[in-house]
Parts: sequence; C-alpha cells; structure tokens
Amino acid sequence: GRAPQEAVGLAVGTAGSAVVFAGLTVVIALAGLAVVGVPMLTKMGLAAAGAVVVAVLIALTLVPAFLGFWPNAVLTRRARKGGQAEEQDTRNNGGTRWARFVLRRPLPVLLLGVAGLGTLALPAMDLQLGNPGDEAKPTSTTERRAYDALAEAFGPGFNGPLTIVVDAKGTAGAKSAVESVAQRIGGTEGVVSVSSPRFNKAGDTAVFQAVPSTAPTDEKTKDLVTSIRNDRPAIESRTGVTFAVTGTTAVDIDIAEKVQSALVPYLIVVVGLAVVLLLLVFRSLLVPLKAALGYLLSVLASLGVVVLVFQQGHGAELLGAEHTGPIMSLMPIFLVGIVFGLAMDYEVFLVSRMREAYVHGESPHQAVISGFRHSARVVVAAALIMVAVFAGFIGESDSMIKMIGFGLASAILFDAFVVRMAIVPAVLALLGHRAWWLPGRLDRLLPRVDVEGEALDQRPAAADPRSAGTTTGREVSRT
Repeated sequence: GRAPQEAVGLAVGTAGSAVVFAGLTVVIALAGLAVVGVPMLTKMGLAAAGAVVVAVLIALTLVPAFLGFWPNAVLTRRARKGGQAEEQDTRNNGGTRWARFVLRRPLPVLLLGVAGLGTLALPAMDLQLGNPGDEAKPTSTTERRAYDALAEAFGPGFNGPLTIVVDAKGTAGAKSAVESVAQRIGGTEGVVSVSSPRFNKAGDTAVFQAVPSTAPTDEKTKDLVTSIRNDRPAIESRTGVTFAVTGTTAVDIDIAEKVQSALVPYLIVVVGLAVVLLLLVFRSLLVPLKAALGYLLSVLASLGVVVLVFQQGHGAELLGAEHTGPIMSLMPIFLVGIVFGLAMDYEVFLVSRMREAYVHGESPHQAVISGFRHSARVVVAAALIMVAVFAGFIGESDSMIKMIGFGLASAILFDAFVVRMAIVPAVLALLGHRAWWLPGRLDRLLPRVDVEGEALDQRPAAADPRSAGTTTGREVSRT
C-alpha cells in the first residue's frame, strides 16, 4: 500500500540497517586476518573486506536508485498488471511450524544439538597442520607418479629436503667450519644424507641440503626440524659460524605453526568485536554471547569432520580423496573467517526480526515465532545456496580445493540448520524475557541504533494520506 519511494525508504531504513551490521561482521572477520601475521592472508582479507563494503554500498545506494527508474520492478507480473500489491498470508508457513515444534520441547532440542556438534568436534583435538604437496594429488597426474617414483627410489624424504644456509663471515677457516656443521647435521637422527656444501664467490656463505628419512608432511620431519634448530646454539658455539634451516619443507612447517598459534588470538579478536557489534544491534547481553558460542560450536564441528575424513581417512574414498595426511595450514583460518561472516549474517537476519516483534509487545515465545515466520526462509535459502556453491568444490581433483569445499559446506550446514534453526530458538525459549536483558548502566552507555525503524514506521504513515484507514504491510507483519 505504500508509494514506491516510501516503500524503498522504509526498506532501506529497516532492512538496510540489518544489511549494514551483517556486512560489518563480515568485514571484521576478513580484516581480522591481519592478526595472523601472514602477509598473504592479510592481503586476501583486506581485499575481500573491501568487496563486502562495496556490496553493502550497492545495496544501500544503487538498488534504491534502480528502483527509482523502475519502481514496480520488484512486484510480481500479476501485481504490475492489476495495479495493486499482492497480499500473502504467511502466518502458518514452515518457519512458524518449526519454531512451535522447538518451543514445545526446547531442552531436548538444545541438548541434542549441542551433543551432536560436540561429538563431531572431538576429532579436531588431533588436528595436524601442514601443506600437502604432490603426494595429495590423484595417481593419474604426472606429478603424483613422479613423487611416488622418487620416494620409492631414494626414500620419502627426497621429495622434501631441508636447505641449510651457513653464514661464515669473519670466520677463519670457513670451509672447515661449514664442513663441521654439515657433519653435525648429517649425524642427527632422522637425517639420511647431506649434500656437499656450495660456497659463494667470497667463500663466506655456503648452502647444502639435508635429506630426511620421512616424508615432507610427516610429523617426524617436523620433529627433525625442531631438533636441528634446538641444537643450533651448541653447533654455532663450537664452529664459530651461524646457520639457518629453510627450504619449502621448513617454510611449510613454520607457516603451520604460526597459523596454529594465531588461531586462538584471531578468534578472540573477531568474536570479541562481533559481540560488541551485536550488543548495539540487539541491546542484549545474552543474545550476542549465545551467537558467539553457537558459532564456535559449528566451526569446531566442521574442523572435526575435516580431520575425520581428510586426516584420519574415514570416508575419504567416498569423496575421491586418495591420500590422507595433515590438514592444509590455512584451512582453519579460512574456515573461521568465512563461516564467521556468514553465521553472523544469519544471526542478524533471524534474531533482528525476533527483537523487532519483542520490542513491539509480543511475548518472548511469540517473538521467536514471528522471527521464524519472516526470516527463516531467507536464512534457509541463503544457507542452501552457499552449501551448494562450496559442495561443488568437492568434485575437484585437487585435494586442497576438495578439503576447503567440504569444510565450508559442512560448517554452513551445521551453523544454519543446527545452531541458528534449532539451538538459537531453544535457548531463547528457555531464557524467556531474560534473553533481552541489558544492564542499566550498559544500556545508557551504548548508542541507540534504530534497527527496528520505529521512527520511520510512524512518520510515513502520518504523511501518506492513502494509508488512512488502511493496514500497512509492516503492521500486517506484526500481527
């Protein structure tokens, strides 16, 4: 019943606020990758965050502008021909029926959801990070056949030798000192052989390779690198030169350790900022905490199934994974960042309608039903789209792409359909009015963000003479 300009203004003033806050949560998750300290991740995160900012700006400016040119483009064909809006009764759709089911038995639904995700998360305790190489490719590829042939002829460590760089500047008898370093490293348990050192023209810097007895992604190779580095002070003090362990294998090990150590700080920063942002949106203390804990549960469950399949090998053949081993180093960071943004999107779209209904006088239970009535289908459709997109990666031959697709698809599946669709309404039902509680001092400190659009909802009704004596679409949605 609104004029096109008024309808667009109300939509941007209400749903547009949800878009802004949902976009900000994604930006926080992606820009937060800078915390990890890996330059490549920082660049990827900032570039992706910039794309999200552009998408939000398009939604708030370009879409309303297009509707100014074609005001009836969003209506159905029948509505455009008939010249009037088409009413639709959504009081008893699938979302309301599911919400009522959960509200009748919130405790069993909550316990079942938490227990199920918790069980799936258990394998994540054995997470081993690394960068799979040619050994993870299908046996049909030439790279994999070459890898297998070299491993069979020269041993598995031949595919991932360690590079030792010796700095002998200012040392008398540099060549003998370098030879001494090579002998000490060659005598380390787990080293099969060392190559002859190669010197620069000045004769004060040398490079040689140490071949491990185990494959590049083997945990024993990681222990070997650690052992050589631990022995470095003693070797350097005895020979008078300094050296460093590098090469592709050592770099992959270092990246895996750095990512693993940065995972918890990254989670703390991202989740902490998101909780603050959701405090502004929902003006509640428990709803943001519930959103963050639910997200952590879904991420850990998805990491658990990735470890179960790609590291431990359970069901790997069903996905076409011919080799099992360490999980790609950047996989947990990708999973945490991308799924966090999507999970908070679903939380904002679903719970903001519940809060809107609650602040307009509905009971806590009825507010949950109202939220599901209007937003459940949006969340389900969005989740199914993302699951379909990421599941398409599973068909790729590259094991890393396959792993990323499987992990992201399972994480979104868990978060959207277990956490947001089941655990969230169950928790809100058990908390009742307490779910929307905010301490008085915090309520005064936080700036007020009119996500519900109360100010906008009243002013157009008074300004539009056609709305006199009629019921607006927004009022219908509340009843």
